[in-house]
Amino acid sequence: MSLDTSTLYLVATLVAALLGVMLLFFGRQERIPALNWWGAAYILGAASVALWTLATTMLGEALSLALNAVGFAACGMVWNAARVFHGRKSNWPGILLGALAWVAAVTTLLPDDAAVRMTIGAGIVAVYAALTASELWSERRRTLQKRWPTIAVPVLHGFVLMLPILLGDFLRPHDDGFGSSIWVTAFAIELVLYAVGTVFIIFMLVSERTVRAHKTAASIDPLTGMFNRRGFAEATSRMIEREANAGRAVTVMIFDIDHFKSINDRFGHPAGDEVLKLFAAVVTNTLRMTDLSGRIGGEEFAALLPCSMDEALIAAERVREAFAGSGIAVDDAPVETTVSIGVAGGPAFTELDVLLAAADTALYQAKRAGRNRVQAATELPLSLENGRRKIAGLSGHGHRSGIVGNVA
Repeated sequence: MSLDTSTLYLVATLVAALLGVMLLFFGRQERIPALNWWGAAYILGAASVALWTLATTMLGEALSLALNAVGFAACGMVWNAARVFHGRKSNWPGILLGALAWVAAVTTLLPDDAAVRMTIGAGIVAVYAALTASELWSERRRTLQKRWPTIAVPVLHGFVLMLPILLGDFLRPHDDGFGSSIWVTAFAIELVLYAVGTVFIIFMLVSERTVRAHKTAASIDPLTGMFNRRGFAEATSRMIEREANAGRAVTVMIFDIDHFKSINDRFGHPAGDEVLKLFAAVVTNTLRMTDLSGRIGGEEFAALLPCSMDEALIAAERVREAFAGSGIAVDDAPVETTVSIGVAGGPAFTELDVLLAAADTALYQAKRAGRNRVQAATELPLSLENGRRKIAGLSGHGHRSGIVGNVA
């Protein structure tokens, strides 16, 4: 059974146009600029191919050249959409470069040679497909096993497009029937598959980003922008595991803003919120980038530092001094900004809850001693059963197990 190539191309362009409208609709509804770029590229490319297919015998040379150039600009827009989706700026020169290269090539390099035109055009599309794949690869946030379709589909598109044309150029350079061979039919079918496959990838990326955004929102305190209790626990558990496997100690701090209730009572909750945001900024700017910090309660904050107790005490004192010297006022009335800090450290694989409990005890000692001070835990916390078994396994006993108890 033979397939009419023109019909196949029209079907491919119709599918692309419908997908483009759908992408534009969702892009405007969800306010995602990249979807608008993808949708516009689909519609523009579909229109140029449809006009070229329907009126190929009636088009003049200049108009045919212009429609092909528009199609290559649409390919550039697909690549640009991948850039915009990952937060990069639009690249208008890159979008138009393929179209300009096409016009320059066909007007200077054997303009009457159809095979050369086909090869140049396929090469431009393949380059844009490779650039799109490269953009998605360089910005990947998942493992390759989960994100391989985003790379494979554009790469396969470029490969399918280029290989038969190159083979035709090398193996059948004088065959005038090559342009109407089975490869051209395969291109039309592949266009449909590529259009559908690319939209699948687009919505996979959008869905992944949405899930990631929701997960991030569930782990972040909206007032201060720091980790909340849940996010802090998840992030610190990974750090504790990593540092313990390397045989390094970690230290925990708990901060409690002194007399915070009186600040709310005297100046109102908006002023209290400003104090909380100020302290969060002090902690973030004073500690190192490798240190983890979060808001774990109303006016309570915590931090996990991959360092020794002595280093942590110095860092805690810097935070205390910076907050005490911040000097803010509400309605010309000065607001006292001091903080009490408890610091605790433990051996490898000591659980976060144990470290927090020890630091909390030190914090209350600091408060009883007059506040606005740093207090170190007087005793190292006992590691839970999980930690002891892991340490035993590292010593050569050769077994690890899950948590079987909560002995503090």
